[in-house]
Amino acid sequence: MPPSLIRRLGLRSATALVVANIVGAGIFTTTGFQAADLGHPVLIYALWVVGGLLALAGALCYAELGAAMPQAGAEYVYLRETFGPALAFMSAFVSLMAGFSGPIAAAAKSFMRYAAHLMPNVDVSGRVLGVSVEDLGAIVVVWILIAVHFRGVRGGYGFNDAMTLIKVVGIVGIIVAAVTIGRGQVENLVAPSAGYADLQQTGALLPALATSLVFVMFCYAGFNASAYVASEMENPQRDLPRSLLIGTSIVALLYLGLNFVYFYGAGVDELAGQVEVGLVASRQLFGGGGVNAVTLILCISILASASAMTIAGPRVYYSFGRDYPPLRALARVHPRTGAPTAALVLQGIVTSALIVSGRVDQIQQYAGLTISLFASLAVSCVIVLRIRRPDMPRPFRTWGYPMTPIVFLGVSAWMMFWAYQGRPVESTLALGTVGVGGAAFFLLSRRGSE
Repeated sequence: MPPSLIRRLGLRSATALVVANIVGAGIFTTTGFQAADLGHPVLIYALWVVGGLLALAGALCYAELGAAMPQAGAEYVYLRETFGPALAFMSAFVSLMAGFSGPIAAAAKSFMRYAAHLMPNVDVSGRVLGVSVEDLGAIVVVWILIAVHFRGVRGGYGFNDAMTLIKVVGIVGIIVAAVTIGRGQVENLVAPSAGYADLQQTGALLPALATSLVFVMFCYAGFNASAYVASEMENPQRDLPRSLLIGTSIVALLYLGLNFVYFYGAGVDELAGQVEVGLVASRQLFGGGGVNAVTLILCISILASASAMTIAGPRVYYSFGRDYPPLRALARVHPRTGAPTAALVLQGIVTSALIVSGRVDQIQQYAGLTISLFASLAVSCVIVLRIRRPDMPRPFRTWGYPMTPIVFLGVSAWMMFWAYQGRPVESTLALGTVGVGGAAFFLLSRRGSE
């Protein structure tokens, strides 16, 4: 029998994986995009509250599904058991092409943006063989993380636990320092930009809200992280729901605190369109001396997120590699470390391609729509399975059912509709990726039947 994933994961590491997976490049970049699109800090702050509640609703639904079907792969498993192999395969294909590779690419590019401020003598704007130094550095970061996670459960998860602890302590330190010694302006928290009035008059506010909510939900993507590694958890029926809820709650509080810091430190016009919003705010709050310290914390936070996604994604490809003989190589596991090595390499290749393909905001929007789509389909499995299989063992049941999944699905549908209107190019590419996944399933199915 070929080696399989090893069950060694406890509640602490599972929770750390959720926190690290969620808190990545998005929270340190997307507030600037929202400031440009909406121009009102109160609305932006409200969207982060809505996003946190939606993420908790999604975590509750994944907790029920994950405890009932504790296998590696999360929505790939849930969709396969609920709707059949075609939709499941499409979700796994999209996870590879966008769902994990996209956020890792965005994180690696953002890491280089922030790290450049710690290396003022290095020109990251230069080009080598037509590729920017910034992108080359991001690609190197991706492959270093893959090398770390080749070490499997012991080495990879230990690294992730340590990085997550440093991340959380550092972010809390930034929030406390901003409140106690930061030179911020309270009026920044409520003062809109001049362009906000134009949004109201032209009727563009609703699509702008939806597009901004896509960015927010991109930042909360990962609330389901421990569901992907259920096959490696010692007690998934107990610890998987706990890790999802504890981890998501911690992140929601951190996100609200960080957005307070951004707008306390800088006005909405100063943040509009800025990628490095953390640096813009920290310069105002702490001066030049505090910027380097904040930048270091942000770099560690982004790196920890990329690390966590490097763990989670290959578990999906491992699962569908086991189901499809032509993809059997993806199910290969290192006999000593338990790492899905081929799946890690494949994800690294796709991520490297995405890094050189577009800007951070384009990658985020492209990945965000597909993440929302398949997270919604997975949440719908809770309702469908309650109807079809009422006697199915459920160690955990979604709180507030049926309103919890219904609200999640309703808001997600509204958000995706308007996001398509606001970012048609990125959204069309995202839906095209789904279509390519369907075509790939058709070809594999024909090949299997021959």
